[in-house]
Amino acid sequence: MTQPPPPPPQQPPQGGGFGPPQDQPPQDQPPQTPPPAAGPNLGKAPEPGYGYPQAPQAPQTPQAPQTPPPAAPQTPPTPPQGYGYPQGAPVPQPPQAPQGPPGYGYPGQQPGAYGQPQQAPYGQPGYGQPGYGQQPGYGQQPGYGYPQQAMPHQPQAGQPGGGGKFNAQMAIIVAAVVAIALIIGGGVWYASSGKDEGRENDTAGVSGGTGGTGGTDDGKGGTTSGKEKAPSDPSAKVLFQVPAPEVKNDSTVVVSGSWLTDKAYVKSGIAQIVGYDRDKGSELWKLPLSGPVCQASRHVTDDNLTAILYQPAMPTKADPSHGCSQIALIDLDAGKKLWTKTVKTGDQLINFDNITLSGKTVAVGSTSGGAAFDVSGKLLWSPKPTDSCYDAGYGGGEKLVAVRKCGSYDQRQLHIQTIDPKSGKVISEYKMTEGIEYASIVSTNPLVVAADVGDSAGDGSGISDFFSIDSKTGKLRTRISAPGEQFAARCEGITRVEACNLLAVGNDRLYLPTEEHDGTGKYSQTNEIVAFDLATGKQTGQRADAGDGYTISPLRMDGGNLIAYKRPPYDKGGQVVSIAGGSFKQTTLLQNPSTESVRDVETSMSPEYSEFLYAEGHLYMSKVYASKRSTVREKEYLAVGFGTS
Repeated sequence: MTQPPPPPPQQPPQGGGFGPPQDQPPQDQPPQTPPPAAGPNLGKAPEPGYGYPQAPQAPQTPQAPQTPPPAAPQTPPTPPQGYGYPQGAPVPQPPQAPQGPPGYGYPGQQPGAYGQPQQAPYGQPGYGQPGYGQQPGYGQQPGYGYPQQAMPHQPQAGQPGGGGKFNAQMAIIVAAVVAIALIIGGGVWYASSGKDEGRENDTAGVSGGTGGTGGTDDGKGGTTSGKEKAPSDPSAKVLFQVPAPEVKNDSTVVVSGSWLTDKAYVKSGIAQIVGYDRDKGSELWKLPLSGPVCQASRHVTDDNLTAILYQPAMPTKADPSHGCSQIALIDLDAGKKLWTKTVKTGDQLINFDNITLSGKTVAVGSTSGGAAFDVSGKLLWSPKPTDSCYDAGYGGGEKLVAVRKCGSYDQRQLHIQTIDPKSGKVISEYKMTEGIEYASIVSTNPLVVAADVGDSAGDGSGISDFFSIDSKTGKLRTRISAPGEQFAARCEGITRVEACNLLAVGNDRLYLPTEEHDGTGKYSQTNEIVAFDLATGKQTGQRADAGDGYTISPLRMDGGNLIAYKRPPYDKGGQVVSIAGGSFKQTTLLQNPSTESVRDVETSMSPEYSEFLYAEGHLYMSKVYASKRSTVREKEYLAVGFGTS
């Protein structure tokens, strides 16, 4: 079907400090890359042991009415191969955008962290995770949906309808952008250690997070637990801004990865990781790296250790990528690299696609197989030459789950294996239907997997269905159908199996945002968060409305409560709210300023395509790509921090 040409890209903000942005292309979306090659020795029988989003489409901006309209939705850049770009990966062109104005209140969408959200240590949210670390999958949102049935899904009574395809179209752009990140830089949004590390509210997958299991049952499907308390005055101010790094050679560089500890806000830069004072933004420490960060774990240990993948050298025009072969353990408190490891197959270094952490185990996956190290640096396992299957990637947090691929490319079967993080021994296994090429780990405890079955999502989200699996027995508990035209959550799954955002898991429930639809006001758009029971697959009837002109996205769990971000309309500031797990009552935790200059900077980053971290009255937003612009700009920001009094 022929599509109209895309709208003009949005320009960057001008003027020193905060200022109204002009049209510019977003910086955070990765280009689409081809699916990875099949694994080793695929002709042999499977042995125990140890995906590719479509380019989202950008909607066109509406004509300006009498009142000031919101910023135009952004379209992803087509970054040239340069810093941080995977060697040999072609640069795809984003699809053209369909027509149809979004209307007032529709925030300009941008690519982001993968959500890279997907989450960080002490309070990181993820592309969303919980806890004082990274937060759960940013921006991913569920919509109306029912458990899988033979008949097409219809929205439930009382739920809003039209306008949902707006986000679905954007998902296509997002997916395309996510591709770079998949290979060269996974964003970390959330970071929490597993239960055995004593950290609560671990989040699951670049995007939503799993909730803590503590607290008293409120009799309505939630608990009374939750560490985040509403301040006496939720009004926030800008704490600091981190200028965007200078990029040379017209390159696009991965700067994914952000974490929040009780001492510092930590953010990846160009071939470095920097710790900033949480309130002032002053630099506490700087850790130089030999090359750009490729991927960053969404989880951290109880003593604030996390893991990253990075290149052994800086890319050049002649050699745009040196491969993501370097595995490192980082101390986020001290700002030190504790060790760097590599893995070989024969005499060749393996370039890994993803990295995660569960308990005291760092696990990395690739089309060449998976490997794991203890935090002491001891090698626990690595690819075996005799393997007929391979570990494409792992989901971490409270448990360690492998996505193991078996069979040839046209007869692929995915094995979802819960494994012992110390030995790699398989504890349980669920075999997905043949033909499903990619799967994403949304949560490891409870175990939830997302997949685009039969490429039926149609919106680049990578999700048509969720699979709730018993991690002890490997049996399917239920399957939840989540049509792309109804729900806004997304997972990458091609190479980064934890890269999910705009969703969260807690209280044995899956929380999804609906796609945007018409609000009650003229030209306004809005959406909701709804909940699915992971035992029955049915909607619980709980619904959290964004409010007219706002769009709401799950960030992470806070005990039995859900932390969510409300992206504002054109004349207001954004909000962070806590949604009670049982009653779904909303409590405002943070309210950003509504001044135009501040609002323009806030809306230049979105939960879909940037890293969001919230904890204790502090909200941090950051980009996952840095690139050289064709126009001169006064100020651009890598990260911005907001805080209440």
